Amino acid sequence: MSGAALSADPRALAAVRTVGTRHGVDYSDDTAVTALLAERRRAVEATQRGPLVWLGGSTLTVGVIWPFLAPILPAFAGKPVLAYAPAGPLLVVAVAALALVRVRWKRELTHPALVGYRETLGIARAHGIRLTHVPAWLEGRSSTGGGKGATPVPTQPPVPPATAQAAASSSSPDHEGTVDEGGPAPQAAIRASPATSAPAPVPPKPPAVTEYEHLADVGGWHDETGWLLVFAGLIGTAWAYSTGSPVGYAALLLVPVAILVWLAGSRQGHEKNQLREEALKYVKSLEAAQAAGAHVPELSPQLRELVDGD
Repeated sequence: MSGAALSADPRALAAVRTVGTRHGVDYSDDTAVTALLAERRRAVEATQRGPLVWLGGSTLTVGVIWPFLAPILPAFAGKPVLAYAPAGPLLVVAVAALALVRVRWKRELTHPALVGYRETLGIARAHGIRLTHVPAWLEGRSSTGGGKGATPVPTQPPVPPATAQAAASSSSPDHEGTVDEGGPAPQAAIRASPATSAPAPVPPKPPAVTEYEHLADVGGWHDETGWLLVFAGLIGTAWAYSTGSPVGYAALLLVPVAILVWLAGSRQGHEKNQLREEALKYVKSLEAAQAAGAHVPELSPQLRELVDGD
């Protein structure tokens, strides 16, 4: 959402400025909002890194594995207390650490400046201003963009268009300045009616962008599959050498297959990178069109993920 889109509706702009005054941020200033979101995003993402996250994740992993691993170790054989008891404190530490991480994460998401920005987005929606993209991190959604999120954009009752309000007001019998049926409209009403202007053109979606949307979720398995084939070939060769069975050497054929898989993945990755550049250009053209007053369509999940990761 751009400041130009807000300025197109004086009522939305007035409501947003009221919110901005309350939170000390001019949400109609694109430069200030861009810097604000970049700063707050870094702060939110910082809560998901660091020693506390590592402590919670590692103790949770050990606490879950311990009851299954410890009993089969010779050092803990016949000692049920040592084999099972440590899992309890480890899980307590893990839950406490991860709970504190979530508290800090939620605190950053509810920073007053972000609360005001989400309120601004809700006002824009209520006034019929389309939001091209709401970042997943801003609403506390998963990295894939799914779910409602911990801090969704607030929903406000829709506001009727200004032209519809003016027409309803002028047709009311209690409205001052009502004219006789068939009489000419007052000059003041004519001057008050907004001038119609042609909306800014929306750039068409190039075929390359559509192809990117189809390929965005395809692939990603070539590296893993290639290494599995290589390991399988090495294991088969080692077995053939140790047992003296020449049949096992056939596993070496898996190595060139792995190379073919890697080459296919490389070609697909190169193609995706080229299409990705076209998709980014298309998103930027949509942002420019929205800034010029166009009603642009909402981004697809693939493009939203691309913008979030860019």
